[in-house]
Order: sequence, then C-alpha cells, then structure tokens
Amino acid sequence: MAEAVTAGATPLLPSLPDEIVVWEILIRLPPKSVLRCRPVCRAWRRVTSTLDFLLAHHGRQPSLPVVYGYEKAGRNYRNILAVDHQAADTQVQHVARFDSAKLICVEASCDGLLILSILGLTSCRFSLTTRCFSVCNPATRQHALLPHPPDFSLFSVFGMYLHRPSGEYRLLLYRRSNGVSYLRHLLPEGKVGCYVLALGSGQPPRYIGGPEAASALQFYTPVLVRDSLHWSPVCIVPVLLVVFDTTAESFREMRVPTVPTNYSSIVQMDGTLGVCSCNDAMKVVDIWVLKDYQGEIWEHKCRIKLPVEEIRGQFGRWEDHWCVAVDSVDGDILLLLSSGQWLFYVDSDGKLVDSFHCGGQKLSACEVRLKQTLVPHTFFTALEDYAVSASPFI
Repeated sequence: MAEAVTAGATPLLPSLPDEIVVWEILIRLPPKSVLRCRPVCRAWRRVTSTLDFLLAHHGRQPSLPVVYGYEKAGRNYRNILAVDHQAADTQVQHVARFDSAKLICVEASCDGLLILSILGLTSCRFSLTTRCFSVCNPATRQHALLPHPPDFSLFSVFGMYLHRPSGEYRLLLYRRSNGVSYLRHLLPEGKVGCYVLALGSGQPPRYIGGPEAASALQFYTPVLVRDSLHWSPVCIVPVLLVVFDTTAESFREMRVPTVPTNYSSIVQMDGTLGVCSCNDAMKVVDIWVLKDYQGEIWEHKCRIKLPVEEIRGQFGRWEDHWCVAVDSVDGDILLLLSSGQWLFYVDSDGKLVDSFHCGGQKLSACEVRLKQTLVPHTFFTALEDYAVSASPFI
C-alpha cells in the first residue's frame, strides 16, 4: 500500500499523516466522490489513481441489488438503480440513465462491470435484428460494443467472470440451433452449445460444449461463489444446480434442497449459496443456506411471513406477484420486494423495516448485483465504438 502515499513532500491534508488521509478517509468515499476529489491537486489525483488504492477501494464497496426504473420526463428513460439499505443518506442510488428509444437490459455483472443487450427501434417496434451486446462501467461511464457476427442474434449471455489464470474478463454464451431462425433467413453454420468470449481479445467466441440439458434450459442470473457460476433452471422445481468452474471452464451439477414451490431462485448469502423460495400465494418466503459446499449439505435458515396486511393498510396495495431479492449482510437477512412504483424491505421476522417510492418511476428487479469499481480495464480501448460519457449514457 506504500505506493499510494508517495505523493511528495507536501502533505495531502495539513496536520494529518498521508497514510491516514489515503487509507482511512479517501478509501471510504464512494466512487463518484473519489472522482470529484481528483481535480483538487496533482497529489490527490496521483494517490487515488494507483492500482493499490483502486483495488482496495473496490474491495470496500458493497454489493448492491440492482433495479430498473422507468421514468417519463418529456421523453422515456430507463434508469439503473442500486439499493443500499445501510446508506446514511441516499438509499436508492442512480447508477446510470439511458434513453429508452433503445431497449437496454442488464444481462450480467462482474466486478463493477455490466453487460448490456441493446435493441433498437424498427418501425416503432424493438427488433432482434438490431440487437447487440456491450460492456460498460457505470462508475467511470466507459462503454464499448462487443463483436457481433451475423449470427449473434442466436446467442444468449449466460454469465460474466474473471478467468484468473489469464486475467481476462470473459463471457459465457449459449448459441441456439442454426438453420432457419425466427429472423426468417439462413444463418451461418455453427455448433449449438456454450461458447466463451474473451473481452478485447479480438477472437471470435470459442466453443466449449456444455451440459446436455443446456438446449432446453433457460437460466436465472447466475451467482458467483468460489470462482464458479451457479444457476437454477427457471419454471421447474430445481433438483440440481448447474455449476460452471470459471478456472477450468467446465460444467458440473450440484444438489439443492427440495422446495415445495416453483418460485425459487439461487442467491448469494455472505459468501455462500442460498435458495429463496416463495409459496404460490407470494406471502411466505423460505430461505435455505449451503452449510457444507463440498458435501452439498443445505440447512433451512428461516421462514418469513410477508407483512401483507401492513403493506396493504399503509400503501393500499398488495401485488399477486413480487420480485423478491435477498440482501444478506453479516448474517442478517433482508428481503427486497419490488413492484410498481414501490420498494419494500422486510426483515427475517417478517417486519416491514423500510419503503421507497422513487419519484413515480416504475420499478422492477433485474436479478443482478453491482459492486462499483474505478479499476481501469485495458480491454475497453480494444473494443468497437469505445467512448466515455457518450451514448447510451445520458
């Protein structure tokens, strides 16, 4: 850490050691505040730009659930919001704002980076023929398009990860069947299955095969634990998780607890896996935690009865379907419910502990989490249409 405090003879702040200024004050600032500090003087810019500082700063950032906000202010906008229940001031934070003349969806998240799918308007309709993928860093407002060969409309993004042996950020993609597609024209020959794309490498997606059942599966957003991505199948009661080892780039399966409902998803809870399951009436949530990863031993953590009458009494509403996210910090479990223009936080005792109404925006969860970063990535400049603070950012 000494690299970050060799700023020179002039102290960063009068009467305080540089070590304290850097590692006790600046390191605690949110990313936007760090960027605002840099123009103060060259010394501040230097100490807040070293790799030691940026990595340590990223390590201190909370991993926050992300929701979409749909806003109409003269024209339509799509906002990406992060919800920080522990923040002292603004608990619903604006991460990015996009012009909704294009349909922009978050496909994956890793180390503060987001993978976006972008659909353009064709004759007043969003068209798959105009779809492309891009990568962005909301904290630095960097954005670049990913390579898009003619058959890229057949690819789906399964996840994003850091491949530690190479230091590359990679995408795990799935290619559907070739031949005559829903785009109504013949597409180039290509193998059905999973592919890996290294960002900025200039190489086309590399075929790696994948599990036999992959062609019939739709996946939730994966959870990264122990350098492996974990998914549960959608719309069936999961019996096995699909697991992708990001180092070996190979697949395997893992047992999950038997849950009595179709509404279940995999979540990350304090560095391990959890299962969140809602009953058919969306009024009771059960949480399981993986106590022994190697032995695949699960434990029922809690059953939470949602405060239906309290929400209905205070806000005059109760939805038949909620987007439910689990926020677990230091062993404490909070449920984040989103529907319409409201967000609600419910604790493990079923008590409504907080609510948010985001200025009339229509809110919906996008099943990813964001841990913001200022760490630079060289792959951005190797990609097409690289820009900072330009479209699709507003």
